[in-house]
Amino acid sequence: MWSQIDANMHVRHSAYADFCAQARSNMLNQMGLSLKEFSKKKIGPILFREELSYFKEIGLDERVKVTVEISKYNKKNARFSFRHEIFKENGVRAALVVVDGAWMDIVARKLTHVPEEWLPILEKIPRTADYEEVAE
Repeated sequence: MWSQIDANMHVRHSAYADFCAQARSNMLNQMGLSLKEFSKKKIGPILFREELSYFKEIGLDERVKVTVEISKYNKKNARFSFRHEIFKENGVRAALVVVDGAWMDIVARKLTHVPEEWLPILEKIPRTADYEEVAE
């Protein structure tokens, strides 16, 4: 989109993060964790770190595909890491984005665990080949 283009006539850096946030939201929504469900339970995901590696430019009106896989999950403190790859419409990888975050109680403004009924949904999230589950 025009609003995502920078002065160099390619997608601006912050748009990559937006693509990944939307992809995560879409994926969770398709699995049953909609924004409405987050609101009902007063829980939301927060990010502590976001790392972007750029490989190829994405231009105006170019379509992209964003993959979303969980790469790490800590069952004790509910922290997580997601890995995203952004591909240009010709299949070339344009970027790699890794985020680390956790679940937050949006009323208490403190980290929290997800409700038990969400656990089967979280188990369905696609995993990276090097997925790591931490229980400490």
